Amino acid sequence: MISTLRKWAEFVKLSHTIFALPFALAAMAVAARDVRGWPGWRTFGLILAAMACARTCAMAFNRIVDRRFDALNPRTAARHLPAGQISLASAWTLCVLSGAGLVAASWFLNPLCFYLSPIALFLVCFYSLTKRFTDFTHIYLGIALALAPIGAWLAVKGGFDFWPVVAGSGWPIRHSAVLPLLLAATVIFWLFGFDIIYAIQDYEFDRTHGLHSLVVRWGPHNALQAAMMAHFVMVGLLVAFGVLAGFKLSYWVGMAVIMICLGFEHWLARRRSLNWVQTAFFRLNAVISMVFLAVTLTEIIFPNFRVAPK
Repeated sequence: MISTLRKWAEFVKLSHTIFALPFALAAMAVAARDVRGWPGWRTFGLILAAMACARTCAMAFNRIVDRRFDALNPRTAARHLPAGQISLASAWTLCVLSGAGLVAASWFLNPLCFYLSPIALFLVCFYSLTKRFTDFTHIYLGIALALAPIGAWLAVKGGFDFWPVVAGSGWPIRHSAVLPLLLAATVIFWLFGFDIIYAIQDYEFDRTHGLHSLVVRWGPHNALQAAMMAHFVMVGLLVAFGVLAGFKLSYWVGMAVIMICLGFEHWLARRRSLNWVQTAFFRLNAVISMVFLAVTLTEIIFPNFRVAPK
């Protein structure tokens, strides 16, 4: 039983949920700022269920439609579908059931989430097809994952209110939908950058098999330059988010950690050591998302924290 669960978790790369989920939880906390970031167990559980189902559906669809290319690529030939460890029918069943799970979770959240859930499913699955016809597949991936903070905000708020009047607050924008949209833009540029880094390892395969990416279009060196520029924009968006949210010390300490991780990621990508992708893509980006969530929660839960003067 445990080995079966582990196999399915590896099939959909469940561990990669750590990339988008922290941004969704951060948006949830900001949306529930009036109650110290906690919307209640019901909403929290439904957000987690919706996130897990959406990502499972998208990854299962990705593995299904890419199975022919995965079988030809030495790096991916051992994946479950090409290796025959999971049947195509089982993969489709998981894809359909997880998609239905997202719709069901959205139904219990609020009407707007329910009405938008089919659009969200289309967008998260459509990314897997983009490498067949556009070099900007990395942007589509960013858009797909950027739905996470927007969806979490809508789960709590039930709608968008861009300029609410908050009694007694000098920062009405702290409760505005501008904040999740900033987080969504942050995720787009973050994903754009690190997906380019990830795609470099398949540069030769993609080029010879007619698959599209900016790495194929521009070459690894120029693509890495674009990735670095995208991460500069990401940092700028995070700064804007912190300022508009009225965050203080802990957030800016976290920003320093995030910038160090991004710098180290690009240094590793240029070294191209044997384990550079595992370190740059997985570990460092996991640290980035978790640090962002930690400092955002700190600012929301302890809004009046100050460093005591000497």
